Amino acid sequence: MLETLITSKTRVKLLLKFFLNPDTSAYLRGLETEIGDSSNAIRLELNRFEKAGMLTSFEEGNKKMFKANATHPLFKEVTALVKKYVGIDVLILNIVNRLGDLQKVYLTGDLAKGIDAQIVDLVLIGSIDKNFLVHLIEKAEMLLNKKIRFVIYSPTEAHSYSFVREENLLLWEKENG
Repeated sequence: MLETLITSKTRVKLLLKFFLNPDTSAYLRGLETEIGDSSNAIRLELNRFEKAGMLTSFEEGNKKMFKANATHPLFKEVTALVKKYVGIDVLILNIVNRLGDLQKVYLTGDLAKGIDAQIVDLVLIGSIDKNFLVHLIEKAEMLLNKKIRFVIYSPTEAHSYSFVREENLLLWEKENG
């Protein structure tokens, strides 16, 4: 879907990288290795995004780092579009809202880092009916055309883990009250 609207594959990969998990930051050479495109193609797209105000940059040592600009007027819309492209909206709709005492859901793995992948890795925190979860995941996999892996932690177990924002994207959290 996104490839028909945006013909540059490099641009699509950068949108995924920076807008799927806006806490992520990267530099040119790292992106070259991660994305697998030429540094020149990546540099051109980074400069376009920065000029448009969609990315911000900062120096970290001798590296110019890039990050999504959360204050850009289109930030929320672009983030929502990227999440729809990956299928996270379908995942949330079909799994999260029907599981019972679920407290949080994190996206982890490659997708959380903004790298398009055929496997969706989830961390679920709460008291969940595993049989029902497997049933819902089977349906979601057909809709997404991706495989879904999951780990379930009780709220007590989850307290002992650190969910680093650049590697774990909080997708959903139970509302208090």
